[in-house]
Amino acid sequence: MRKYKGHTKLVIKPASTEEISQALKYCNDNMLAVVPQGGNTGLVGGSVPVYDEIVLSTSRINTIRSFDPVAGTLVVDAGCILESVDQFLADKGYIFPLDLGAKGSCQIGGNVATNAGGLRLLRYGSLHGNVLGLEVVLPDGTIMDDLTTLRKNNTGYDLKQLFIGGEGTLGIITGVSILCPQRSQAVNVAFFALESFEKVQHAYREAKQQLSEILSAFELMDGRSQDLVHNVTNKKRPLEGDHPFYCLIETSGSNAEHDKEKLHQFLEHVMSEEIVSDGTLADNASQMQSLWSWREGITECLGHWGGVYKYDVSIPLSDLYELVEDTRARLSSAGLVGDTNEHPVVAVVGYGHMGDSNLHLNVATRRFDKAVEEKLEPFVYEWIAKRNGSISAEHGLGLQKKPYIGYSRSETMIRLMKQIKELFDPRGIMNPYKYI
Repeated sequence: MRKYKGHTKLVIKPASTEEISQALKYCNDNMLAVVPQGGNTGLVGGSVPVYDEIVLSTSRINTIRSFDPVAGTLVVDAGCILESVDQFLADKGYIFPLDLGAKGSCQIGGNVATNAGGLRLLRYGSLHGNVLGLEVVLPDGTIMDDLTTLRKNNTGYDLKQLFIGGEGTLGIITGVSILCPQRSQAVNVAFFALESFEKVQHAYREAKQQLSEILSAFELMDGRSQDLVHNVTNKKRPLEGDHPFYCLIETSGSNAEHDKEKLHQFLEHVMSEEIVSDGTLADNASQMQSLWSWREGITECLGHWGGVYKYDVSIPLSDLYELVEDTRARLSSAGLVGDTNEHPVVAVVGYGHMGDSNLHLNVATRRFDKAVEEKLEPFVYEWIAKRNGSISAEHGLGLQKKPYIGYSRSETMIRLMKQIKELFDPRGIMNPYKYI
């Protein structure tokens, strides 16, 4: 992000849950603040030490503990890399119910701690539903062993849910038990262009209707985001011409011919009804990967010029893209957007997960600039609050959004969160200056 700079004199890398327990007990007894750190792929500064906190890395606890090929239940250490785990499951005919652009370096513990959403949520749901159990080291060193592999366990409070999305403020996740679905034998990808956001919504309704049981992703990209990817990579575009919006659909099923035929029929229908202007269907795995690169490559390309202001938010679907338009108009009217160096903003783009009402509002800049920040915040959060949206859809609060939690949570809920924090971490050593 080039936005956060950490400060610490000490990084520790324990090799087991027991070593983490000993380390936290020592830190708690001696009032030493600790920042848990996984793959460092977060976007809101949640794993960055602010002053002189000790960094506790989970990178050395990275063992796949067990897998049940009948039930599809997997137990892994928190430091396991997402892509490595998914490759392990692929050999057994299963899939990890989470996919991210950062899968090559992000860690399972960090994914759970931030309740990562990603590209598969439309099909497989959130980690709140897929995580069966957790092993967590509490701030005083106590090990909470709740690594059940059962799908049903209604014995008292479901305490693990407090740590999913807790951003390491209540304890350090060391082990995860998760339900993994069968890997689909037939995957198809289509990429198409549309002339308005109204038509994007229409296409999404049609996709849910016609592809419901096999639809695994419906990704939205505006034309400006695709222009930036093209300008940075010089890759040949999947479709001719320029269009205001593009969508990528993925289907996952068990019958390749049946699924492809359904996707063909869907594309024929939306094009004949003039909902979609143009489209293409991948013929092989290489073409699928190429089409996905136009969606997954956006994040990296946005940082090409300098800094990026990122807002990962949830908004009611009908209003989703309006935030991008209003933000672009606000920055343009202030004279901050342009093609030359005196303008700090290169472009304002929007992309994200249509199926989850999750928008990634990104402002690509040549440099971080106070004038830009003052126009963005709290404007973006106020805009979202008026529409009963969420200021944090996927990445958590971290340093960036801590001051703005009130735009999405009531005073009562914030007070309860603080009481929970005080109960688990009375000495305040766990990931301080974040969250609440």
